Amino acid sequence: MDRYIKTHRNLLALLLLLFIGVIAGLNVVMPVRTFSDSENRMLKQLPHFSLQALLSGTFIADFEKYVSDQFVFRDMWIGAKTDTDRIMGKKESNGIYLGKDGYLIQNFSPPAEEDVEEKVNAIHAFDQATPGLRKYMMLVPTAAALYRDKHPKYAIVGDEEAYLREIRSLLHPTIRFVDVFPALYAARELSIFYKTDHHWTTQGAYIAYLELCKQMGLAPQREGEFNIRQVTDEFYGSLHSKSGFRHIQPDSIELYLPKNQEKYTVTSVEEGLTTNSLYAMKQLEVKDKYAVFLNGNHALVQIKTALANGKKLLVVKDSYANSFVPFLLKHFSEIDVVDLRYYEGDLASFVKERDIHDMLFLYNANTFFEDPSIKNLTE
Repeated sequence: MDRYIKTHRNLLALLLLLFIGVIAGLNVVMPVRTFSDSENRMLKQLPHFSLQALLSGTFIADFEKYVSDQFVFRDMWIGAKTDTDRIMGKKESNGIYLGKDGYLIQNFSPPAEEDVEEKVNAIHAFDQATPGLRKYMMLVPTAAALYRDKHPKYAIVGDEEAYLREIRSLLHPTIRFVDVFPALYAARELSIFYKTDHHWTTQGAYIAYLELCKQMGLAPQREGEFNIRQVTDEFYGSLHSKSGFRHIQPDSIELYLPKNQEKYTVTSVEEGLTTNSLYAMKQLEVKDKYAVFLNGNHALVQIKTALANGKKLLVVKDSYANSFVPFLLKHFSEIDVVDLRYYEGDLASFVKERDIHDMLFLYNANTFFEDPSIKNLTE
């Protein structure tokens, strides 16, 4: 019996060593990957070695990230881990909760008060630099704030709505706050947010568009004026990628296409590309299908419509605006769309040169509070 146990242990040890050897060998011979489709992000590449980097510790830290990102069958291991976690009752991974009805909900991390103050000061400084510009601010709540009843029981999520109210109270009266929370909350039983992605759906964007029209005095387009077309039912978004949760139903993406479509041109200025559509249908063939809207994020996109009313709008935004902008084409002759994460120009000078009289800040709460680029408004 003892001999059998000893033989069994030796066999297990041999198999373990063989497994480790095979994995180590595969890690050596497998080609280095640059992008993970499942995680929808760039993967760490082999860091450059230098004595300074070694002594400072940055080389070791970067090398560890490189090994982690390039580990053979990485996607399989991540999936196996999250499957095991789910079996054990765990419903959180990388700050993403697995909520009721298949919703993946990203935690809201409260910002530092000094950071909030710096961002508001930057907005006010820009306001003073552009006195003739009518400004509207739309801060969109995320699914974490709207779907509290779908959170797991133990989930600890920051009070996002309180911070939105704080921003509203701090803004000068010259900046009109477009409060979309009540309208979105009233429509929360509809599909206004994707389940696997952090963005709102086109229907959610449309509901917010109606609220903007009230503030700006615009006659909104009714839903009956659109052909609502589902272009995919195989969308796995950013929260699915970040969390690693598997065995979840994909989302569908819908486009609101005007029945009376007029001609317009869309120019991505830095790339020098001009098209006659706001939708990049080729993006539906890749992982990040939300990039079908405006072909993803760009520093500056200029849209010229068939309207001859001379009205010009500047949209300073994050990616939530990408599915929102199409609703604005019926109201403005020109729309300039700026993403401060990539734009490096003088925005106040740009407003004056373009003779723009209306501006919309459009951010979701997480981006506004986490991304520092809003501070670049006056730089």
